[in-house]
Amino acid sequence: MGFIRRSSPKARPMPVSPKQARTLKHRSWVAFLVVPPVVFMSLFVVYPILSAFAYAFYEWRGLARGEFVGLANFKEVLLGATMAPTVWNAFLHNVYALVALMIIQNGGGFFLAWLLYKEPFGFRFHRVAVFVPVVLSTIIVGFLWKLFLNPNFGIINQAIYSIGLDSWAKPWLGDSSTALGALILANAWHFVGFPTLVYLAGMQRIPSEIIEAARLDGTTEWQLLKNIVWPLVAPSTTILFTLLFIGAFNWFEIPYVMVGLDGSPFGSTDVLGLVFYRTAFGNQSASIQNFGLGSALATLIFLFIVVFASMLTLWLRRREIQF
Repeated sequence: MGFIRRSSPKARPMPVSPKQARTLKHRSWVAFLVVPPVVFMSLFVVYPILSAFAYAFYEWRGLARGEFVGLANFKEVLLGATMAPTVWNAFLHNVYALVALMIIQNGGGFFLAWLLYKEPFGFRFHRVAVFVPVVLSTIIVGFLWKLFLNPNFGIINQAIYSIGLDSWAKPWLGDSSTALGALILANAWHFVGFPTLVYLAGMQRIPSEIIEAARLDGTTEWQLLKNIVWPLVAPSTTILFTLLFIGAFNWFEIPYVMVGLDGSPFGSTDVLGLVFYRTAFGNQSASIQNFGLGSALATLIFLFIVVFASMLTLWLRRREIQF
C-alpha cells in the first residue's frame, strides 16, 4: 500500500503593517542619506588625518618610509635649529592675520550689517553686492588683488598718483612692511560679506519693540549698538569667531596665489600652510621634501585648531549666557 506524500503548505509571509512599512522606509532613507557622507568623510578626511599622524613618527627618504623615530620629527618642528624659527615665524603671522581679520572682517561685517539693517536706499542691491566677493573663487580673488597691487599699473598706486600722494605709492607685495597687510586686506574684502549677512540675520531676529523703546529713552546710536544689539547677536559672534579662528590657521590660498610658496619677501608673509606644503612636497627653490616633518607639522596644526577652537567656542558660549 503506497503512501501519498502531501506537500507541506508554503509558509505565508507575515503581513507588514503600515506602521512597520513607514518605519522601514524611514530607516532606509536615513541610511541612504547618512552612509555615503560617512564613507566619504572616512576616506577623504579621517583616513588622511590618521595617516598623517602615523607618518609623523617615521623618517622619510623621498617617498620611501624609513625607520621609526618616535617624537623626533615633532621635536625638530618645534625646537630644531633649522625648522623651528620658520615655523614660529609663520605661526606669528597666522596670529597677526587672526587679530586683524577679527577687527577688519568681522568688525567691518558687523557695522555693514547695521547699515543694511536700517534699510538705506537700495539696500536690497547692497545686500547682494556685499556677498558677491564671497562666491568668487579664492584663486580669482588672489589674482585680482595681485593686479590691483601691482606697483606699475595697479589701481591702488594709480589712485594714489591721481590725488598727488606719490610718496605713498609702494610695491605693496614686494615690501616686507606691507606685504602681510595687503594679504589680510584682500582676504577681508573676499569674505566680509559672510559675517555681514550672518550679523544681519541676527539683527533681524531682535524684536523691533526693544530698539524702538531704547530710542525713545534717548539711547545714542553707539549705546544702542554696544549695550543692546551686540549682546543680542552674541550667538552669531560665536559662530563667526570660531570659523575665523579655524580659517586663519588654515590660511593658504590667498598667500599662495599672491606671493608664492616662499612667503616672499624675506618670509614676511610666511604662514603655517605654506611651511607645511613646501616641507612635505618641496618647491621650486628647495626641492627637498620630508613627509615626516610635514606630517608632524600638519598634526600639530590640527591639534592646535581642535583644542583652541573648542576652548574658544566654550568661552563664547558662556559669554552668551552672561549677556
